[in-house]
Order: sequence, then C-alpha cells, then structure tokens
Amino acid sequence: MKTNEIKELLMSALALDEAYVSGDDIHVQVIAISKQFSGMSMVKKQQTIYAPLIKHIADNRIHALSIKAYTPEEWQSHRKLYGF
Repeated sequence: MKTNEIKELLMSALALDEAYVSGDDIHVQVIAISKQFSGMSMVKKQQTIYAPLIKHIADNRIHALSIKAYTPEEWQSHRKLYGF
C-alpha cells in the first residue's frame, strides 16, 4: 500500500489536522496530529490510528507500522525532533 494512500485513508477516516506518512510500501511510519488525541493515553492514540488500517495490516499490505500521535500542542514541542 502506497504511503499517499495510507495518508488519504487516515485523513478521511479520522479527520486529522495533519498526517505525515513515510516509508516503503510495507514498512510505514505515521505521525498523526489531531485535537481528538487530547486526554488519550499513548495506547488509545495508537489504537485510534490502527483502526482504519487493520484490514491492510491483516492482509500484509502493511507489514510494519510505527505510530506517533500528538495533539497540536504536543506537536509544537516535538516537530523539531522530526525536522519539521
């Protein structure tokens, strides 16, 4: 599954403020930013991102997935770590 397809899927399914998806077609890194993550635990944030991707993980179109999920406020302090 192409990274742009993953980004489009996440943006439409979760109404994210921002999403950055990188990697190859099998190993994917996702950085997701949304107000909806406010008050969520790290595990709950990851579960939220996994939900729309689960069928693609199950059929091995996505083999490995790394997720970082932030509120807009958290992203402001973390974005420099990723070169943004």
